[in-house]
Amino acid sequence: MINDQAMPAMISAHVFDVWADGYDEDVRLCDEKNEYPFAGYSQIMSHAYAAAMAKCPAKVLDVGVGTGNLAAKLHEQGNRITGLDFSPEMLAIAQPKMPDAALYQCDFAQGLPPELAGEKFDCIISTYALHHFPDDLKATFIKSLVPHLNDNGVILIGDIGFPTRAELLACMGQNEDGWDDSEYYFVFTELSEALSGYFTVKYEQVSHCSGIMELQVLLP
Repeated sequence: MINDQAMPAMISAHVFDVWADGYDEDVRLCDEKNEYPFAGYSQIMSHAYAAAMAKCPAKVLDVGVGTGNLAAKLHEQGNRITGLDFSPEMLAIAQPKMPDAALYQCDFAQGLPPELAGEKFDCIISTYALHHFPDDLKATFIKSLVPHLNDNGVILIGDIGFPTRAELLACMGQNEDGWDDSEYYFVFTELSEALSGYFTVKYEQVSHCSGIMELQVLLP
């Protein structure tokens, strides 16, 4: 069931609605060509799938569920899926793949929808969604997920990202014509510093423009 929430204006759902039908194919072709911005996409998804399946059967929250490619595979294996996305068109594609998943249209930059108050998850996943957030908002949002994790729960974030700011700038220089200045790509050294004291953070660079982070809450 798709649940509609009022969406503040930080990110326009219309952009994603227009892209919804062709999104999967565009991403696949970009990944196969090893091109910015989706080089490494399939590896990111495989890594996130394996990490989530280590906790199967699990309650999984997918932040930026999109067309449901990853969530549907986890659903098929018996995991309980809750998904959030900006775009109703993306969610309309995702829902038939996992009819009993709880999907919410919302601007999660404003936090999780009120229906999830008190909900806890074994695994919270976000792939290719949080690069729309400015860096300070990324850290704030990730910290806000702590109360929604079960004991030994894990946060997995796969996205366009780089170990250092210098490597981001090098990639930008190599992709001047296609670089998207409206997005805020992950820089691991900077984000890990912002999250210190809250999480242990592991990072793996997957391609020249993508990486995956695994975060676990520090015990008090």
